[in-house]
Amino acid sequence: MLDHEARARDLLPAHISAYYGATAGSGGGSAEGIAAWSAVRFRPRALVDLSTIDTATAVLGTPVSMPVLVAPMAQQLGAHPEGEAAMGRAVATAGSLLGVSTNTAVPFADVAATGAPWWFQVYVTRDHSLTELLVQRAVEAGARALVLTVDMLALLPPDVNPRSWPESPARSRMTNLTASELAAADPHAVEMDPAISFDTVGWLHRISGLPVLVKGILRADDAARAVDAGAAGVVVSTHGGRRLGPSVPTAAALPEVVAAVGGDAEVYADSGIRSAEHVAAALALGARAVFVGRPALWALAADGADGVRAVLTGLHTDLQQVMTQLGVARIADFSPDLVSGAR
Repeated sequence: MLDHEARARDLLPAHISAYYGATAGSGGGSAEGIAAWSAVRFRPRALVDLSTIDTATAVLGTPVSMPVLVAPMAQQLGAHPEGEAAMGRAVATAGSLLGVSTNTAVPFADVAATGAPWWFQVYVTRDHSLTELLVQRAVEAGARALVLTVDMLALLPPDVNPRSWPESPARSRMTNLTASELAAADPHAVEMDPAISFDTVGWLHRISGLPVLVKGILRADDAARAVDAGAAGVVVSTHGGRRLGPSVPTAAALPEVVAAVGGDAEVYADSGIRSAEHVAAALALGARAVFVGRPALWALAADGADGVRAVLTGLHTDLQQVMTQLGVARIADFSPDLVSGAR
């Protein structure tokens, strides 16, 4: 897969590249997350009919060309003047699916116009009426699911927090609320609500009518409680290493989550996915699909929609090659027996 990070860092203002690369604590959690995927060892099958390699699958009923989705990420205007609109065009061309952050500065209508299927990532605000407005507008614009993010209650350090940035378009957030709605709200109303619970899953489903995934799960018991509360799926994630630095990496947490809820809900993997081998490892361990974040964001900054398209098509091509070497003709043929030590 193409790596656009070095070029993007040369092009971006220092405060924006610092934010994009920021991780929790010393940053070791992010590096360990990538290393954990790279440490997976495979047991390829032999004498399998590989005349056709099919990477197509479906995520919550939405067909996609491959099990690689683009993660929701804030402040994309810092990478490109069109932000998620440019990202969405690349995603649509690649036949993938886009996650859109609560903190996007791009109108939902512009995202919808790209033609990419998309899910709305929800940070529940202290003032729940603001979240209701955002969810309602996302539904009206065509969002196909909600992704309740539960792992980011702590603020980023001041030197990388966008609230401390110099004024620029990239600093904009929650553009899908009007200026008057934001002005009328309490100054702390848009902060994340630290009192959300598993009941929030059912509330979001009721106000939207959409399936709800819970993102930021690293434990089997939390996954089971989320599904019991009505979640259609969970995303095993360390928020790209932005949660707690010494958190267990996604690759280590994924098998127990799949064992707990994989028969009842769709399980996705996020954080540290950097190659087709990583994608294959996640699929073999039971993930329905994976989310790719920073590689797409750095590509957007370096080469716009063309850069993102190159990353996604590169992963697609590489995944076909990896599947051929593994003896896997279809996504449905991935199973734990392909991974050494998996049960």
